[in-house]
Amino acid sequence: MRKFFIATYNVNSIRSRLHIVIPWLERHRPDVLCMQETKVEDAKFPVDDFRNAGYNVIYSGGKNHNGVAVASLHEPEEVAFGFDDGGPPDRDRLILGVFSGVPVVNVYVPQGRDRESPHFQYKLEWFERLLDLLKNRYSAAEPLVCCGDLNVARENADVHDPRRLRGHVDFTPEVWEAFDRLRAWGLTDVFRKHHPDAKGQYTFFDYRVPKSVERGLGWRVDHILTTSALASRSVGCFIDMEPRRAERPSDHTILAAEFRF
Repeated sequence: MRKFFIATYNVNSIRSRLHIVIPWLERHRPDVLCMQETKVEDAKFPVDDFRNAGYNVIYSGGKNHNGVAVASLHEPEEVAFGFDDGGPPDRDRLILGVFSGVPVVNVYVPQGRDRESPHFQYKLEWFERLLDLLKNRYSAAEPLVCCGDLNVARENADVHDPRRLRGHVDFTPEVWEAFDRLRAWGLTDVFRKHHPDAKGQYTFFDYRVPKSVERGLGWRVDHILTTSALASRSVGCFIDMEPRRAERPSDHTILAAEFRF
């Protein structure tokens, strides 16, 4: 029997979070760490820090915004960046790869800014493009992980104040419907599989809210979704709050899941 341990983390600038990311990798040794919002041009990505920790790393980003990366214990068997559907490729929001035999899609869904903004419509379109990509490239009957910062909190339990926050671009019916269509294709929310009734467990705590971590004022917008072929083999999924409590943290923290074959 072998295990597959994967984690996802919106680092909100990889160069500003190396003091968190590298020790976490060395301590937990995941097979794969998917990262979003790396905010660094490819030529300046801190490759050596990952290599010195024993990890391969692939990445695609730009200056001061977006950016995605995947660190892995073993070299990826396949790698692709962005969409190939004729629309904006968004290479700094999407990495597809196969790691230790497991297909992984690392995504950073646009936040949407405001429901009246064109950015919100682009977010909804992005979900549909992602769904089409999954349908065209993968089979819901085969193992697949789709994870990252999806910028959606689907349930009341996924936000600290559902009544007040309803209508936010991450917590609104249009986004819920897009997220549901994605899951209906054949994806399981692995965190909810293991914590069906959990409340107060979040992956994002806004910098702008005073003492948001201490007061539990968070959102669960980062997800690990898998096809049933993997969900049935999941043995645990957890949110690690230590990175959010660290010095100079990201506003997100790490979500991780383990599978056994």
